[in-house]
Amino acid sequence: MKFPERFSNLPAYAFPRLRALLDIHPAGGDVVHMTIGEPKHAFPAWITDVIAAHAAGFNNYPPNEGIPELRRAFCDWLGRRYGVKKDPDVHVMPLNGTREGLYNAAMALCPEQKKGQRPVVLMPNPFYQVYMLAAISAGADPVLVPATAETGHLPDFASVDPVILNRAVACYMCSPANPQGAVADAGYWRDLIALAEQYDFQVFADECYSEIYRDVPPVGVLECIVDANPERVVAFHSLSKRSNLPGLRSGFIVGGPDTMREVRQLRTYAGTPLPTPLQHAAAAVWADEEHVIDNRAQYHEKYDLADRILGNVPGYAAPEAGFFLWLPVRDGEAAALNLWQATGVRVLPGAYLAREIDGVNPGHGYIRVALVAPKAETERGLMAIRDTLYAD
Repeated sequence: MKFPERFSNLPAYAFPRLRALLDIHPAGGDVVHMTIGEPKHAFPAWITDVIAAHAAGFNNYPPNEGIPELRRAFCDWLGRRYGVKKDPDVHVMPLNGTREGLYNAAMALCPEQKKGQRPVVLMPNPFYQVYMLAAISAGADPVLVPATAETGHLPDFASVDPVILNRAVACYMCSPANPQGAVADAGYWRDLIALAEQYDFQVFADECYSEIYRDVPPVGVLECIVDANPERVVAFHSLSKRSNLPGLRSGFIVGGPDTMREVRQLRTYAGTPLPTPLQHAAAAVWADEEHVIDNRAQYHEKYDLADRILGNVPGYAAPEAGFFLWLPVRDGEAAALNLWQATGVRVLPGAYLAREIDGVNPGHGYIRVALVAPKAETERGLMAIRDTLYAD
């Protein structure tokens, strides 16, 4: 039996690679997990009561388009957070986690050709791995644009060859950025939207880390659409990081009417809607900000820990937002292995989140460190990183 070859050149996914790299017993004490971006803070205690109150809904198939209460909650939150007005019956749809939406957006919205040529999907490098898979699945060529210290850890999409831009049908952009924590300001978003208008492609804005930040709330892409076509921008949000609920799988997509019609059409056939009791719970969580403020305060404490412990490390850059540190090292794989063997602290080599282009992997000289564990555990891990990797 012959299988399709379209995924044969994909790099191995980050975490299986990490398990293979660290497949030895460490010499250190307790293991400190700082690899995966899985929040460990408490989620709102009352959420289980909401689920129980609507448990009878498990007896029914959930609606693909989401219950009205949840769609209204999305739009109310967008209004409070970004000052934009959206119609819950037109502009939004729930997702079973934003990974579903980020993947299916390419499947639903990317044409098979552009100007008689194979289409292109732009994305940052390093990148969230689903971006590349989505592009390839949609029959497009992924084009990775370096997001390095020289570019402020944000990709300079305008620097891409116009020949490539003329083939572009979509552009994935993550802000706050995973893994670097850089934030796109209003000028960046406006310039990217203008570039999309000039070359006729859509901006897929992954804003899943938008509610974890130091001081100023990150600007949202929806605030920056002024004269652009409303179909030009598609944004994605999630409760996973905002509310410490990665297992609830509640995200949503927001876009123009034509965009949402196409996305809903695909979901009718291939969607995996959230069970109705969980949709009610998600609606309640989107409506509450008190737990989000408390969650952010806990990350503030860990930002301060990182600044205090690692602030003198050459090249250390305090993240503007998100919960990752992007730490410079000579070789990310060697550093991760050394740290694991010596201390039992697990971090992710930066190269596993990027792809080599023209002989250069922009993640090679970095490790990604997730600040998701409790404060005491995070402090222990950061001190081990400092003392093991930066002692000289």
